[in-house]
Amino acid sequence: MPHVRILPDRVANQIAAGEVIERPAAVVKELVENSLDAGATRVSIEFGQAGRSLIRVEDNGRGMSRDDALLSLERHATSKISEASDLDHLNSFGFRGEALPSIASVSRLSMWTRAEGEESGTEIVVAAGKLLHVREAGRAVGTSIEVAHLFEPVPARRKFLKSDGTESAHIVSCVRLYALACPAVSFTLIEDGRLVFRSPSCPSLPERVSEIFGGALAETLLSVESAEPGLRLSGLTGRPGSSRTSRHETVTFVNGRPVDSRTLTYALAEAYGESLPKGRYPAAFLFLECDPAAVDVNVHPAKREVRFRSEQAVRAFVLKGVAQALRDAQAAAGPPRPGPGSLAPQVPGGGQLRAPLSVGPPERAPYPQGPVPVKDAAEEAAPATPAGGPRWRFLALAHGCYALFETGAGIVILDRRAAHERIWFERLGAQFRAGSVPSQRLLLSVTLELDPVGSALLVDNAEFFRAHGFEIAEFGRNFFRLEAAPAWIEAGGEGEFVRDLLDALRDGRISARNPDLARDQLARLAASRAIRLPAAAGEAEMSAVLAELFSTRSPLTSPAGRPTFIEIGESELARRLQKS
Repeated sequence: MPHVRILPDRVANQIAAGEVIERPAAVVKELVENSLDAGATRVSIEFGQAGRSLIRVEDNGRGMSRDDALLSLERHATSKISEASDLDHLNSFGFRGEALPSIASVSRLSMWTRAEGEESGTEIVVAAGKLLHVREAGRAVGTSIEVAHLFEPVPARRKFLKSDGTESAHIVSCVRLYALACPAVSFTLIEDGRLVFRSPSCPSLPERVSEIFGGALAETLLSVESAEPGLRLSGLTGRPGSSRTSRHETVTFVNGRPVDSRTLTYALAEAYGESLPKGRYPAAFLFLECDPAAVDVNVHPAKREVRFRSEQAVRAFVLKGVAQALRDAQAAAGPPRPGPGSLAPQVPGGGQLRAPLSVGPPERAPYPQGPVPVKDAAEEAAPATPAGGPRWRFLALAHGCYALFETGAGIVILDRRAAHERIWFERLGAQFRAGSVPSQRLLLSVTLELDPVGSALLVDNAEFFRAHGFEIAEFGRNFFRLEAAPAWIEAGGEGEFVRDLLDALRDGRISARNPDLARDQLARLAASRAIRLPAAAGEAEMSAVLAELFSTRSPLTSPAGRPTFIEIGESELARRLQKS
């Protein structure tokens, strides 16, 4: 039986690095947090080859003496806390003292630092956890840390890194996140010798959001301000109707620390209630301030998650604050005024359905642009006969989304949207598998301004987009121009669908590495967006719907698993109406 032994410091540091240093962006995060904790008002970040070859972070903070610099490379050496009770009034980003030794154990780390009042600075070089040299160095007050050859001592870790574009995008997103958290600090970010952005000190959050995420997003945001004893909420949140398919632009901070909190995100979703369709989320930048003793920041290796002492109280407070901001905005805008198209069906992201853009004569469209093609005059005149079932006679539409049919055994209620989703799912799936996706050029190209991760995903998956009917050109960092789109996308919804597709790629719901699964998932996403339900439908149209529905492989359910129709038997009708 193996004996219990104490691990060598080098092994212990590499194990800790596996928890703390997941990717190059994690190195940037830890170093930037140290700079901010040192009181820096100016932070410069430079990286090369997506952080694999070089990461350099320089600040004008307090710096360190020679002894403190050497101690900082020891595990659990920190200036942030001295005992466990200090966590109850923590006001710093870092506190565990694991970051620097963990980074040094999986790279070549060079540090230059000088504390105020010191005549000279200190230079320290560590490679794979081994101290190479310590000597005096001339420099200004502050600290500069350079990390080279990341993960070279543990090459297996490099296999888990994504493409350079994706890793670079995570670094850019990380820096922008801390730029949001600390608007009074100026940030400079350089990639491979090229300036990515320079963000000076900003007097207000809207200015910083506009500078980092773009003016188009900033214009859709509302101010949030709420306070009660022990809690304060501030920030920006999206107007109803402006939404995303993922929570990537839902950014929350607790006492200035960027965190992922289910309590906050669920409260935000509840505040919007039914004003956002299911599966869509608002863009939001919310700052919650509370007593440090009421929140536990030590529940995740990378400090991404927090736990509140009173989850329900925090959730209720955030929900109330955001809901009040939405009500105030609605009151200021006044009641909605119906327009000429107010009775048109609504699309998921807000707005109304419109006739699709066509670039040629209608008869040359790649396939019928209505919900389902009508086969021929004989089919139009006769009720549909589902395979293996009785004849159904169309009666009427109910609430615009349900079709009622009389059958020999009772009544059938058809969910029009579920039926159309099944039809479109199989139609689009066949096109994707055959590689024959009809595409049409846009009369006016659509400009897309994306965040760094979205930009990297779009570039990395350019061939996947091209193969499925999109023509997208890059014309600036994080800016793209959509020139053509699949013919089934509703006019005006092309840009939003590209964003939704990028969210699915980011979340892993779609992976271009598995073409068959990717085509299937893309068809599911597309089917939910290709639906064009006219406000009225007659017997001919509904007969055509039934004919095509029952020619699919799974006519009983939508791609999401919802039933396409229900049947109420004559005996059940008699029972409910208490007929003898």
